Amino acid sequence: MRLFSSRRELWIQVVLVLGVLGVLALLVNNLAVNLIRTGLGLSFSWLGRPAGFALGESALPYSPSDSYAWALTVGWFNSLKVILAGLVLSTLLGVLAGAARSSSNRLLRQLAAGYVALIRQVPLLLQLLFWYFVAFLGLPENPLGGLIELSNQGIQLLGLKLSVEFCAVLTGLTVFTGASIAEVVRGGINAVPRGQWEAYRSLGLSEGLGMRRIVLPQALPAILPALTSQYLNLAKNSTLAIAVGYADLYAVSDTSITQTGRAIEGFLLLLISFLLFNLLISGGMTALNSIVLGRVRRGR
Repeated sequence: MRLFSSRRELWIQVVLVLGVLGVLALLVNNLAVNLIRTGLGLSFSWLGRPAGFALGESALPYSPSDSYAWALTVGWFNSLKVILAGLVLSTLLGVLAGAARSSSNRLLRQLAAGYVALIRQVPLLLQLLFWYFVAFLGLPENPLGGLIELSNQGIQLLGLKLSVEFCAVLTGLTVFTGASIAEVVRGGINAVPRGQWEAYRSLGLSEGLGMRRIVLPQALPAILPALTSQYLNLAKNSTLAIAVGYADLYAVSDTSITQTGRAIEGFLLLLISFLLFNLLISGGMTALNSIVLGRVRRGR
């Protein structure tokens, strides 16, 4: 019986692999036919030509006389900048909101629940447009504040100048992803046995200290797998930055494709770039998950 079952599973896997290979072969054939029809062929020589367009923001030195390859590299680093900052800030916001939803303080619970319910019902694109046109462009022209200067030209923080576009994208991604992370954190916290809560309370620990020292460390194994998905979503959602004029990888790639007509090559580079983003995030989270699980096992 077991032998029959194993053979059946093997045949199913073989059929699935053949089906996937067949679909890939069909797509490659369609691509080849379309390239022949257009007479363009597949070429990446255009990457060495001058881009000829300016970027509103660049994490690296850039001028319109630089090549398309360098413009795409600058766009990649612009995307990396907003993704990394978004991961850190959305994690902090999500952990705070998730912990607040499990707090004994009714006001905190209601505020956190309202934030999560509101943000998750509004599309991210609308939120980005709100932060850009209403929140940041609505600031006065003259800078306000001391150490932190606010104006409709951007935010200056201790000498670090952030553009309006970057601030809008970062705020939108942080607030939107933070709401989803809050639900992940809440689920992980609820997975901790209630006896652990009673134990730290019986020791006289405060709610905040007990949450940080007792509950959250035990909730991490349940939180991290779902947290990885939210991080990947943030990286993919960053492509909506084009709606507010932020010069991320997608925006630079879109401009390059429009000017060169090399849509297939541009999308291939875009695909590889975001695959690299996702592999970096997944690899980092896998390593972190292994460390956490190792500590849990040693603790037992």
